[in-house]
Amino acid sequence: MSEATKTALMAVYQRLFKAFGPQKWWPAQTRFEVMVGAILTQNTNWGNVEKALNNLKQKRLLSPQALKKVSPKKLALLIRPAGYFNIKTKRLKNFISFMFREYDGDLKKMAREDMAVLRHKLLEVSGIGPETADSILLYALDKPVFVVDAYTKRILYRHNMAQQDADYHAVQDMFMRSLDHDVSLFNEYHALIVRLGKDFCKSNPLCPQCPLNSFHYSLVHKCSRCHRALPSKRDRISAKAGYLCCECDAK
Repeated sequence: MSEATKTALMAVYQRLFKAFGPQKWWPAQTRFEVMVGAILTQNTNWGNVEKALNNLKQKRLLSPQALKKVSPKKLALLIRPAGYFNIKTKRLKNFISFMFREYDGDLKKMAREDMAVLRHKLLEVSGIGPETADSILLYALDKPVFVVDAYTKRILYRHNMAQQDADYHAVQDMFMRSLDHDVSLFNEYHALIVRLGKDFCKSNPLCPQCPLNSFHYSLVHKCSRCHRALPSKRDRISAKAGYLCCECDAK
């Protein structure tokens, strides 16, 4: 990875940290709560996940042993606020079965596993993809792996640091090769990216107010329809979500 990429990624981090401060993420009382939350947050927002987690807490079910015993029907009812509750019930049960099969339901034993080995095992669990696996590794088990989500890809693309079709591991590799493998840094950086994505780098971006609005070839320099570079202000036609090139505006 080039020195320019390393410098750019650290510059992004510093700007975001200055703008937003520490995010104190992941919000949870226990490691296991983080793991459950990582599965429940798939395809939904955190507010819905919190409701589901609170339901589990009220029934004293936020432990590997309790979730192993609870019936799928009861579990589905309790996690209903998180959406896709039947699917997520199966995924939680798959994850619990994995924990007991591989580590006797012991989080400490799980945490002692080599990161690469554990990541491979997690990805073999039905319903656990790269983002969920890495969230468990980083936020629950303090393993130095960078979590990539849709916000990460969007922000890097809009600032000309990644291709629009870059896959998860290509983007993750950029961070892993450029930054020190520091759990605190990876934790804070990902949380700051989520904050930026939610507040500014939305589907319809708020570029003028964004902390990165002047950084590294901003979205304001690309056509919002064809994504080609806009070589000069004369070629920019203001649109509802960014700018259009003359060619797209003529269509």
